[in-house]
Amino acid sequence: MLVEVQQADNARQYRIASSVFYFISGLGYSSWASRIPSIKQQLQLNEAQLGAVLFALPIGLMLTMPLTGRLLGNYSSRRIMTIGAIIFNTILSLPGFTTSIWQLALILFCFGSSRNLMNLSMNAQAVHVQRLYPQSIMTTFHGIWSIAGFMGAAIGYLMVSMNVPPSYHLLSVSLLLLCFTLYYSPRSFPDEPTPQIDTEKKPVFSLPDKSLLKFSFICFACMATENTMYDWSSIYFQKVVHGSVASATAAFVIYMVSMTMGRFIGDRIVNRIGIKNMLRNSGWLILTGLLLAITLPHPITATLGFIFTGFGVSCIVPLVFSLAGKSKSMSSGQTLASISTIGYLGFLVVPPLVGFVAQVSSLRLSFAIMAICGLLIILMVRGIKE
Repeated sequence: MLVEVQQADNARQYRIASSVFYFISGLGYSSWASRIPSIKQQLQLNEAQLGAVLFALPIGLMLTMPLTGRLLGNYSSRRIMTIGAIIFNTILSLPGFTTSIWQLALILFCFGSSRNLMNLSMNAQAVHVQRLYPQSIMTTFHGIWSIAGFMGAAIGYLMVSMNVPPSYHLLSVSLLLLCFTLYYSPRSFPDEPTPQIDTEKKPVFSLPDKSLLKFSFICFACMATENTMYDWSSIYFQKVVHGSVASATAAFVIYMVSMTMGRFIGDRIVNRIGIKNMLRNSGWLILTGLLLAITLPHPITATLGFIFTGFGVSCIVPLVFSLAGKSKSMSSGQTLASISTIGYLGFLVVPPLVGFVAQVSSLRLSFAIMAICGLLIILMVRGIKE
């Protein structure tokens, strides 16, 4: 009996620690994002310069993806997560002190790299913690990230309204999150590295194993849809639905709220219907939501479509990570790095392509093409074993 109580206490401790690191990731990233306009003004950047310098962050993230996978094969996810979080929090304090565009670009490159180190390893930690629970808990972790994102945006708005310089704002958040990191790191799951069984030397950039390709394509479709909604949903509401700026902003917020709610209620639904059914239903929600916004581009129906899409994308990635993390040939971290490489390509590459298609044709056609992502998810779920 005492052993069971001790195990339950340990599982609860690991779950809390993992939740804190998701909170650190969400609050840190949204704090930076909330001060982009201030830093743009501080450095007197035009839109083209800002767009170019912001691209340094995803470049840093993508280039370190294979490195992170290898590190997670040789070292524990706990160790990599701690190192990544310390670097992430330290770099978070620097953008407000930059005086030139090249300094900001270098900082954002390192920011993206450290964020990749922390995020992949904390997802690997979450997979370990999930194994300690008979019921699904994965989607709640990502819900905490979303809540932290809302908090970071709200604090950023408050700092801007009070004319607090980004240097002081980001430094304060950085120090707070660094304290969280140092306190909760020893309380995270004490895993051991699992080197890859296949000894054949692979190139730095390689496709995931065949057994993981379906997971990779599902992540690609979900991340492409999610980031397209981030970048284009408000514009779609203005250009196609002919809504006001205020209503377009409200529609985007509703999409974000539905996605966050989906992550908090997702585990309960998974525990009732299973992961595979949840993934299939999520694909149908994305397909239905986008088609509704396309075929009936009116404020009420488009908003309802955005709600369906938000619920659809909310749980897919954490559930895919949970399934893929059961791989026996690689560590959880290596597996997540492998499928995330293709997944993040969807996150980074597809939204610009949406703009290109909209330029040569229409934004409505772009969203129609995006609806195929929901269909792709439905098809890829076939054959997956829970």
